[in-house]
Amino acid sequence: MNTVVYPGSFDPVTVGHMDLIRRAAGIFDHVVVGVLINSEKKTPLFSLEERVIMLKDACGDLSNVSIESFDGLLIDFVRDKGSNTIIRGLRELMDFEMELQMAQVNRLASGGIETIFLPTDPRYSNVSSSVVREYARYKVALPEFVPENVLRAMEKKGIVKSTKQED
Repeated sequence: MNTVVYPGSFDPVTVGHMDLIRRAAGIFDHVVVGVLINSEKKTPLFSLEERVIMLKDACGDLSNVSIESFDGLLIDFVRDKGSNTIIRGLRELMDFEMELQMAQVNRLASGGIETIFLPTDPRYSNVSSSVVREYARYKVALPEFVPENVLRAMEKKGIVKSTKQED
């Protein structure tokens, strides 16, 4: 079985993430979405458990996608999943520079785990979790940037104001 790991903090998951997951699911036999605790992000919008649940809901129609959380080195998680391949999305040149360095270090440290880069669909090139979090600081929702279930979770937690039209 050809398994790929798509790692990220997914705080929150965006339509760009979902596009990459769907595209990877069309290429690989199995996609493991690895939700990690990012120690550099001090105040996440959602707990690790909430992010896993939201991703499972958003990916519910994809039979060859599984969602799992992990802590520690990505290369260890990839090996534990029986894979030797990581997939990463690229929105812009700055992404490539950072991702290339990580891919090279992961390959060297692991003895051969490869990273495959997929360019972002141009419709999602301006979408990022960072932008969603920044707008959420001011209670502003970006419904075009997140799946419906994530938007509703953000509204329910009071992270953003409701986008539902009042009757």
